[in-house]
Amino acid sequence: MSIQKMNDRIHLDQRVLHMPWFVQQFIDYKRPDLSPSTLLEYIRDYESFFGWLRAEGLSQAASLSEITLLDLETLHMDSIVGFRLHLTTRAEGTNSKVTVSRKLSALRSLFHYLSQIAEDENFYPLLKRNVMAKVEIKRIHKPKDTAAKLKGKILEEDELLEFIGYIYEGYGRDVEANKQAYYSFQLNRERDACIASLILNSGLRVSEVVNLNVDDLDVNNKLLYVYRKGNNDETFKTPVYFREQAKDDLSLYLGLRQSRYKTPKREKALFIALPNGTQEGKRMTKRAIQEMIIKYAKRFGKPYLTVHKLRHSFATDYYLQNDIYKTKEQLGHASTETTEVYAHLTDKTMSEAIERRLEN
Repeated sequence: MSIQKMNDRIHLDQRVLHMPWFVQQFIDYKRPDLSPSTLLEYIRDYESFFGWLRAEGLSQAASLSEITLLDLETLHMDSIVGFRLHLTTRAEGTNSKVTVSRKLSALRSLFHYLSQIAEDENFYPLLKRNVMAKVEIKRIHKPKDTAAKLKGKILEEDELLEFIGYIYEGYGRDVEANKQAYYSFQLNRERDACIASLILNSGLRVSEVVNLNVDDLDVNNKLLYVYRKGNNDETFKTPVYFREQAKDDLSLYLGLRQSRYKTPKREKALFIALPNGTQEGKRMTKRAIQEMIIKYAKRFGKPYLTVHKLRHSFATDYYLQNDIYKTKEQLGHASTETTEVYAHLTDKTMSEAIERRLEN
């Protein structure tokens, strides 16, 4: 099981205990099908909704765990509209359309389970009336729209190699006058370049990179074995290929992983950090990798570039040479609908490439 999945499962088991009994029952029903990370998001969404019910006087429950089925059964459509308005207009941190859609979908899943699947001792539905069945949740993400938002915010063509090269050399020249920044660069450049190269040559998610262990790596065959998002079979790791470019970067980093980061033999993580004041290295965190890519991206002149956009950069480049089905498998997408983004991105990329050739 991945490190992130283990942590999410622990937090899920802790927080679900503060939910009403029927929510606990719903979570148990969903455990075989959904990851701990997804179920933890469900719990957070229900905490938000139940807290709002109590604040609005729509439930007399003294705590979240005391919310009743009758509280849900007697909700009017006006109440759901009010909750949607609360999510989109509250002063402290309004939610995006995507977030609102997700929260309403989580509620609809719960209400559907209570009204259509779960039964009481007399075989009647636990929830006699399902107000969420009336709620229309529009699809927010359309591949064409997502592609339009990504345009200009990913690496294209030669920029993939240029960015890796910048981490190796260019960044050091830019921060040479800053002793602390330059020292950190000298310590970590091979590791940082290796991480960027691996994502740009395989399309791994940041969580998959974080969870990589040394024995997940087969450098000679250019293979990695990772726990894929959405795959709840905790005994199986999916083989993922990486391109030749990453092979040399991985070999270079592996040659110094143990000595430079004082990595103890018991530490299995592939990518290691050595925090200031510590005596031995430990697994890099997701946040550390995200911040590291942002740091280099700003100096490189791509301030919108993030670690996830490195994945998008690989996918766009990969799709130019492969079909949608191979791209879907390489990225670990659940359906080709998600992969369609790169069809729209590459249409634009190819048209611009043709224009450049004509100009030359």
